Parts: sequence; C-alpha cells; structure tokens
Amino acid sequence: MNNMKTEAKLKVYYDGLCKVCSAEIQHYQKQDNSNQIEFIDICSTKFDAAKEQLDPFEIHKVMHTRRTDGSLAIRVDAFIEIWKVLPRYHRLAKIAENSFARSGLNFGYELFTKIRPWLPRKKVANDCRDSPYCEVKNV
Repeated sequence: MNNMKTEAKLKVYYDGLCKVCSAEIQHYQKQDNSNQIEFIDICSTKFDAAKEQLDPFEIHKVMHTRRTDGSLAIRVDAFIEIWKVLPRYHRLAKIAENSFARSGLNFGYELFTKIRPWLPRKKVANDCRDSPYCEVKNV
C-alpha cells in the first residue's frame, strides 16, 4: 500500500484545438514549477465537464482554473492563478492584482473572447464535432 499523499495541483482548463491557446499552454508547460499545474484539454474526448462540475458551454467561452482548494478562477483571475505558480510570472501576478492593471487586463481579455471563435483552429479528424465550442459561436 502506498502511503504517499498526492499533492493538489492547480488545474488549468484550455482549448487544445485553439492554436493560440495551445501555444500559450505549451509555453507555460516549459516553465519552472509547471509540474505543479495539471493542464486539461477541454477538447479532448477524455474531458467530461460534468465530472469537473463545470458548465460545458461556459468552459469553452472563457479561461477557467481550479485552485488547490477546489474553488474556480475564471477569465483574468485564471491567468493570475497560473502566474502565481510559475516563478517567472510572480511579478506579473502581483501587477495584475492591482485594480488599475486588472481593469486593463479585463478589457483586453474581453476583446480576446470576442475574436477567439475566429482564430485558427487545429485540424482534427472530425473537425468541430469533437468540441462543443463550435456550438458556442451560435449561442
């Protein structure tokens, strides 16, 4: 019997079919301390939003992370949680927590969410049928 505890990790939910999103996640995965983050591709056939207690449409609209205490962080707050874990980004996390900076980041992120449905997508065998995100455009 194994008595070792597994430490809780920050869970980062990302759109693996979005080329921009995937590139950013790949960058984070190369950073020091990234082993403290579980990266979860929400477009994977293995992903089940219900098991994660997440809205299957909302998770495709905005960035989500689940903190080690089980609480969710969304939008810019999700990125701040990632930055807190990665030493290279600690300073950025502190700056982003400033209300003036956060206001600007929120504005930029909201613009990004408006254009993201039209960003280049990775080609997969079943194309959009593998992801409910395609339905989000029409919601």
